[in-house]
Amino acid sequence: MSTFETTACQINFHHLRAFWHAAREGSIASAAGVLRVSPSALSMQISALQRATGHAMFERTGRNLRLTATGREALAYADRIFTAGRELEDWLGRGSRRTRRPLRVGALSSLSKNLQFDFIWPLLRDSSDAVTVREGSQDDLLADLQGHGLDVMLSSLPAGAADAARLEQVVLGEMPAFLVGRPPFRIPRQPFPRWLEGLPLFLPSRRSTLRVEFDTLVARARVRPQVRAEVDDMALLRLLALSGAGLALVPRIVVERELAAGDALRVEPVPGLAERFFAITVARQSRDERVEELIQKLKLQLDRESSTRLRAARTRRSVR
Repeated sequence: MSTFETTACQINFHHLRAFWHAAREGSIASAAGVLRVSPSALSMQISALQRATGHAMFERTGRNLRLTATGREALAYADRIFTAGRELEDWLGRGSRRTRRPLRVGALSSLSKNLQFDFIWPLLRDSSDAVTVREGSQDDLLADLQGHGLDVMLSSLPAGAADAARLEQVVLGEMPAFLVGRPPFRIPRQPFPRWLEGLPLFLPSRRSTLRVEFDTLVARARVRPQVRAEVDDMALLRLLALSGAGLALVPRIVVERELAAGDALRVEPVPGLAERFFAITVARQSRDERVEELIQKLKLQLDRESSTRLRAARTRRSVR
């Protein structure tokens, strides 16, 4: 007979759920209303959890509750536990009609819509699976990813060092940056970057690494373009690029479809400037297998497009 060493779990999950609701609602009274119990009963359950763990989860601030440092960590664990529980109940409840839940994709709000489309399209095209896409800030999406509210996050920004132990990130590809405009807009006949002087430009916000690198470039060249707009949304930058009123600084993928359709765009490369795209996921052992497949397909697509552009550039140089 095998002997197993066992350790009793000190956490009562009924008490943990009481804590979870109180933390999400921000007050005992609100959480008690959601759970349809008395505030005193809910307080007793939370007190029992704190005694069992030996840690205070809340600090009182008037009538409201404020999480302690331990409480914030415990809430992150509780989010994952009860999210997984709901998914398990949903999966078991479907019985013989079980289908896989939608793939949950987070996308940085400033990320190119073309890139988002290219990522999810193979799944929609080749299977009956559904997809949900939610846009947000880097910090909000990283929190949702670590709380298992997302399966993958697409971003033009890498995850920070603080998240490195819990997350994995893959470089999907690198896309050269261009200044793009539509006639009748004209560019002075001067060497780059001198022709930027006084030119109307539409730029990403200063939170973008692309913008930071561009600002460094123009500062070193001592030129002063006329910045007409600073926006986070690449879809809006695309519309500004097509307006004929100036040039927009965008990765090529933002206007890829217009270029493929033969649209009359003025596309000026910005030497040495490129934007990298990342797929960020939780640890490999809990990753949805669909994510890995979609990551590899988009990496191959971006690699092929990069090779095609490089061959075209070499051809143009040899013709000259």
